[in-house]
Amino acid sequence: MSSNSFIFKQFAVGQEGCAMKVGTDGVLLGAWCRLEPGKDEVLLDIGTGTGLIALQLAQRSFDWSADIYAIEIDEPSARVAERNFAASKWANRLSISAVSLQKFVKNTHRKFDHIVSNPPFFIDSLTTPDPARTTARHATRLTYDELISLSVSILAPGGRISTIVPAGRETQKIVEIAAAENLRPIRIMEVHSTPKSGPKRTLIEFSTCATEPVQEGKLIIEENGTFSDAYRALTRDFYLKF
Repeated sequence: MSSNSFIFKQFAVGQEGCAMKVGTDGVLLGAWCRLEPGKDEVLLDIGTGTGLIALQLAQRSFDWSADIYAIEIDEPSARVAERNFAASKWANRLSISAVSLQKFVKNTHRKFDHIVSNPPFFIDSLTTPDPARTTARHATRLTYDELISLSVSILAPGGRISTIVPAGRETQKIVEIAAAENLRPIRIMEVHSTPKSGPKRTLIEFSTCATEPVQEGKLIIEENGTFSDAYRALTRDFYLKF
């Protein structure tokens, strides 16, 4: 791995040539999304970037050897993820396709038990001069409507969708879109940088189950100038420093 790699406890993530580097959002989602043996057997990571979340899913599902598929529209990023998968101890359970979600849905015959996505979510903000980075960060090639509706079309019966979006308006927007597809949030976690800051991100798990009670929580990343116990507990299986 190059000096540009991010080293985790059980895998390394090369980043050179990838439009989006390893970030807190991805690590949080990969650690927080619920995985259950016997239920989450076939998983999909939409917009995998470096392959980080897919690798986290592979690590977490080691006991029951779930199959993890990943898609990435940016070809150079997909090749980075492919190398990261091949270098991992779970290479036989990981696969990557350099394709848009739209084309993937059109061509796949699979149904997925759990779909996970750290989507591009800047809608009204200025785009960047880098087209690949714009695609990765801005909802120009994959809107919330497309993410939800297309994911529902390949979701197995009883399947779930987990994602992370900006708190506030973007959270409300994706919840409303999901409701139109008969999905309801069953787990919601507000992410705060510090105890005094407002929520920055929202982790959400959607399901078609009408009876499962909603679990709501709050995660503070830093307290008293250091990482909080809750943040350490959530991510300690991955970060070397924990």
